Amino acid sequence: MRARAPATGMPPCEAAFAPRGAPVATTDGVELAPLCYVNGRRVLLPPGRGEATLLEFLREKGLTGTKLGCGEGGCGACTIMVSAWDAASGRPRHRAVNACLAPLYSVEGCAVVTVEGIGNRDAGLHPVQARLAAAHGSQCGFCTPGFVMSAYALMREDPAPSDAAVERALAGNLCRCTGYRPIMRAFTELARQAREGDAAAKEAAPAGRVCPSTGKPCGCGGGAKPGGLLGASVAADDAESTAAARAAEGLVTPAEPLFPVELRRREPKPLRLPGAHATWHRPRELDALLALVTAHPHARIIGGNTEVGVEARFKGVEDPVLIAPTHVPELTALKETPDGLRVGGAVTLTDLEARCHEVAADRPMACAAAAAVASQLQWFAGAQIRNVATVAGNVCTASPISDLNPILVACGATMTLAREKGGGVATREVAAADFFLGYRKTAMAEGEVLLAVTLPRAKGVAPGALDIVHDFKQSHRREDDIAIVTAGVRVLLEPEAGGSYVVREAGVGMGGVAPRTIRCQQVEAALVGQTWGRKALDAALRAVREDVTLPENVPGGMPEYRMALSSAVLFKFFAKATLALPAAAVVDGDTTRAELESAAAAVHRAPCDGQPTWPPAVDAAGEVGQPHAHVAAEMQVSGEARYVDDAPLPAACLHAVPVISEKPRAVVTAIDASQALAMEGVEGFFGAADVPGDNMIGPIMHDEECFVAVGSEAPCCGALIGLVVAETEAVARRAARAVEVTYEERTPVLTIEDAIAAGWYLDNTGDKPHTLNVGDTEGVIAAVERGEGPEGARVVHGEIKIGGQEHFYLEPMSCVVSPGEGGEMVVLQSTQCPNKTQVMVSGVLGVAANRVVCKTKRLGGGFGGKETRAAFLSAAAAVPAQKLGRAVRLVLDRDLDMKMTGTRHPFLGRYAVAFQPDGALLAADVQLYSNGGYSCDLSIPIIDRAAFHSDNCYAVPNFRVRARACRTNLPTNTAFRGFGGPQGMIVAETWVAHVAAAVGLEPEVVRQRNFYKAGEVTPFGQELVEGEWRVPAIWEELRVKADYDTRAKAIDAFNTGSRWLKRGLAMVPTRFGISFTAKFMNQGASLVHVYTDGTVLVTHGGTEMGQGLHTKVCQVAADALGVPLASVHVAETSTDKIPNASPTAASASSDLYCMATKMACEKLMARLSPYRKAEGKGWLQAAALAAYLDRVDLSEHGFYATPDITQFDWDEPSPKGRPFNYFTMGAAVAEVELDCLTGEAAVRRADVLMDLGRPLNPAIDVGQVEGAFVQGLGWCMLEELKWGDSEHSWGREGHLISVGPGAYKIPAAADAPADFRVHLLEGADNPRAVHSSKAVGEPPFFLAASAWAAARKAAAAARSDAGKGSNFFRLDSPATPERLRMACADELTADVAADDFVARLSC
Repeated sequence: MRARAPATGMPPCEAAFAPRGAPVATTDGVELAPLCYVNGRRVLLPPGRGEATLLEFLREKGLTGTKLGCGEGGCGACTIMVSAWDAASGRPRHRAVNACLAPLYSVEGCAVVTVEGIGNRDAGLHPVQARLAAAHGSQCGFCTPGFVMSAYALMREDPAPSDAAVERALAGNLCRCTGYRPIMRAFTELARQAREGDAAAKEAAPAGRVCPSTGKPCGCGGGAKPGGLLGASVAADDAESTAAARAAEGLVTPAEPLFPVELRRREPKPLRLPGAHATWHRPRELDALLALVTAHPHARIIGGNTEVGVEARFKGVEDPVLIAPTHVPELTALKETPDGLRVGGAVTLTDLEARCHEVAADRPMACAAAAAVASQLQWFAGAQIRNVATVAGNVCTASPISDLNPILVACGATMTLAREKGGGVATREVAAADFFLGYRKTAMAEGEVLLAVTLPRAKGVAPGALDIVHDFKQSHRREDDIAIVTAGVRVLLEPEAGGSYVVREAGVGMGGVAPRTIRCQQVEAALVGQTWGRKALDAALRAVREDVTLPENVPGGMPEYRMALSSAVLFKFFAKATLALPAAAVVDGDTTRAELESAAAAVHRAPCDGQPTWPPAVDAAGEVGQPHAHVAAEMQVSGEARYVDDAPLPAACLHAVPVISEKPRAVVTAIDASQALAMEGVEGFFGAADVPGDNMIGPIMHDEECFVAVGSEAPCCGALIGLVVAETEAVARRAARAVEVTYEERTPVLTIEDAIAAGWYLDNTGDKPHTLNVGDTEGVIAAVERGEGPEGARVVHGEIKIGGQEHFYLEPMSCVVSPGEGGEMVVLQSTQCPNKTQVMVSGVLGVAANRVVCKTKRLGGGFGGKETRAAFLSAAAAVPAQKLGRAVRLVLDRDLDMKMTGTRHPFLGRYAVAFQPDGALLAADVQLYSNGGYSCDLSIPIIDRAAFHSDNCYAVPNFRVRARACRTNLPTNTAFRGFGGPQGMIVAETWVAHVAAAVGLEPEVVRQRNFYKAGEVTPFGQELVEGEWRVPAIWEELRVKADYDTRAKAIDAFNTGSRWLKRGLAMVPTRFGISFTAKFMNQGASLVHVYTDGTVLVTHGGTEMGQGLHTKVCQVAADALGVPLASVHVAETSTDKIPNASPTAASASSDLYCMATKMACEKLMARLSPYRKAEGKGWLQAAALAAYLDRVDLSEHGFYATPDITQFDWDEPSPKGRPFNYFTMGAAVAEVELDCLTGEAAVRRADVLMDLGRPLNPAIDVGQVEGAFVQGLGWCMLEELKWGDSEHSWGREGHLISVGPGAYKIPAAADAPADFRVHLLEGADNPRAVHSSKAVGEPPFFLAASAWAAARKAAAAARSDAGKGSNFFRLDSPATPERLRMACADELTADVAADDFVARLSC
């Protein structure tokens, strides 16, 4: 340890919730005490906090319902509503805002409302909150307040929004649990109810009555109209705090605040707020702004803070002078002029979009670019960002992938720049095409600001001419994603004799194809003067390759795809422009109207909806089998549910920030923390030398260091070297950046192929792969290849790469470690396994396990990522906690979480499969390689499960699988939902598709032909028992439910008539084994207390992470005891209550802990039965009291160990056993639509049928199916981890490139199936689990591969149209837009890639 003397004191937040009417001091018209309102309370904002965010302030004040999920405005967990008075409309404007980015002082003069401010369980939930809870729209609950506030802000601004508006309002919010359907259902139903009420109000309104707040007809008698469910804003000045005002403003709960009268009357003043780290300026006049810029040439001008805020948090950039231009009238003006639409630099993107929609709809000739700008902005970030991001901020950032800038270049926009000159204002104009000079470099001179952007009005246009402008953007995810390629294209077409059109002017701007936004001059030259038609298009397509040619190692990667997209831009524009011509227009070429329409079309997306079905409960009067809402749902929707970082910190708590390795493989030769230790408030730097116990750790094998020691090899980027602890998190961050680490670098091994070449494997699996073998696989394959097999038999060989997947739990890794007396340590942690934390902390500290207690109330998501990788963080934090005798808080930033904690294992699958002409399988030889990272962690059991599932549901008479775990210099990969099973199964589905293509059959035919039959035995020796093996029956039932055959014919017909928009329909089964494959882990315990008031407290060994475990335990306990569900409560999971608990993982926790609880309750029932004097659910209170008075024990312990399973021994020559208690089975049908020009795909419909036995709670189980399916969509269709490796040589070697929600995209609401139908199989008893139920968490995940298979079919249809035949083609996972576009292999990709091109993938 290197520590310093305690600091004199931490700088407390000096802000206070001031009493209403507190005075505000001013000097020379400059306010010194800025104010805002928070949830209706007047707040004086603290001085000296110019660098602080609103989120930091709110959480300091105890408003912890607003969460920190990512810190860069990409997840929406921090959403709040900010309202400001709009003098022009005479009402407040309500906007959803990301509090994690909003500068604290940016809300000066505004009213802030958080989730706590609209309703709670005591005062009553708001309808937005109540509807979401009732609709099962909250699972882990961490994202829930953000969704609530996005919907609430929308409905305060627009009381009766459309379904599309609801979906768009939620585009900036991410959920990793639910699959979005229940969230969308809750809010769209609320909106529909509001629209119906709005329509009824209009019909009843007196003629001519118009609401002064909304401008809509109303019958409120002259005040503001209630409108919808939430209503509009109050207008009367003297109505505050009155019932009439609350009704007029549509406030429905006592907690909801009115918009303050003070803020309606208040005239904003200029601000100058100095601070130790940043001085905040808010000028009110243009000359004052320019004077500030002149005086502070390196000042940062902040609008939405979406760029500066991210740099400050993640790059440590500190800007001493911050200037907010948001109150300068010249910069906020948005008006039409004779030259076009003039947009002030500080106009928000929300306001710009709204005006462009208005202009495009009412006055299209006033600005042809308006429609393109509006179209482009609908996909720009989320509403929370658009509401604050400014035009100047977006333009002047000069991002090479800017959404707006290519349109500005294409349409000939003009930038008006202003600077101070002689005490006045001087302006100049620069064409957009000349504005962008290089990577993030513009033509602006020092001291200049972007005053306005003018979207031009076409002048001198000939009669009948058409000024056509279109936008283009392709990204990994349609909503809230940065562009891969973005563009704007404009042509001015003038009519010629004979009905043709000539191109008089052309403008083409592109982003994502160079270090800056470029003007494609060669394309423009090729178009101008051409007669509009196919020849003009062909000339443009040839010319674009002169404008856009990318080298293989281009930053950002994907050179072939990006060049193909540059061609797609022109083809799509040609289609749209041609379709806009009059019907009588003459266009040369043989391109049909149907082809043009398919090229111009976008994939269909609609708000996710669907009606799930499930079997009725066996006992309608019992609690088991009922679709109860999550027991914490109401606390989650109101922000009352507490997570680790929400709990009040212990006194004198310190904050820890990690120091990590910046090298992928290097010996640490020295660590210099002197600069960090010299900083005020720093308490010490702690590393390996400070560990009092064992620095070697690991969940199974102790093969990694807690802290990388000096002289040891740092095994990857992100390896933990030490912790800086300080009085505040901000100080700890600065200090951590000041720690200097010296390395001696070595050559890293980063990919599976690198590891194979180097012979790097974990646990000797290179020499002794874990092998399952049935029959004579090698012999049969060899015989077939020699022509000695059955007549017509053949063999196919192939491989597939499967990328990793980031867990992206919304709550980052979090712990608070508090020392006690005598070596005691209490750990509050977000973990799936408190026992592992207890064991690891005790080992690192060198104390007995009975001195360490780990407690977990709930997790904001886990998915396997917090099973083992949480423990080392709490062990690390325990070291300074013990040394200093003070509590230590460690909460990882999203980027550190992603860099340090590992992902789903990437896999490489290789296969050789022999088959007959009818698709019957003869033999399959499969090799599986996983990328385990630098240590074992759980990599060995993960490849075991991959091997167990590598046959999926198919009986192969001769089958061999060999599984190896590779060691690489990446962070240790770990458990993730499915635990290797999905990787094994997708390899199986690849060779099934390969066989199907070889024999000319649909893959579904080959699948069904090779299904296991009841009584057959798997390669690992487990019989598929008659009456329990249901996959064939599920397949047939789902085929009918999904109307598969009819839809398949309809899709064939659609594809025949649609060249560039294709659809695919695929059906995939799954069989997932339930149990830990380590036999000893299949045990669980529960402790049940009955109190004399008749209530019940349960403590068990499982953790609640959104999967509804506590809810199911409550239901089982209530059912067993015959009491109401409300009488049962589950306490936090704690190692001092339930010792040695297995992780909450393997989908087995309900089986274990519900059964243990049931057993305990049955013992209590037997003990209490003599005292039962009453029937009904109220019997327990009297009986418990009587038993207590009779000295009867009212506490019971239940313990359950899964019977009949065996420990699988991989050292046996032909290992066999019964590793699983039973199988959860299911099938899915997915319909995918694919834009073959861009690779963008959308799931139009998904039908899922799962055998879940007799569900303990069918609504929760459906939620698990939906959430797993959409998370699976991310894995196989969207989410791509990119590392600086041989596939991505442009990245920093060994570093994760796709860090944070800005670069790594999980599914958003628009990515969920538009029509999502989940069914639970009826009549499916399961005698092997509690109440005949089945496990659900992991099994549905793989069924999302039905979308991957459907996308393959769509791409195959495109290849067929392109003359590529029906041969099998490789499609790695995830099937991102890049992979799908390049798989289509047509004339637009021919000049950049071969037909068999395989996109690069980190694996």
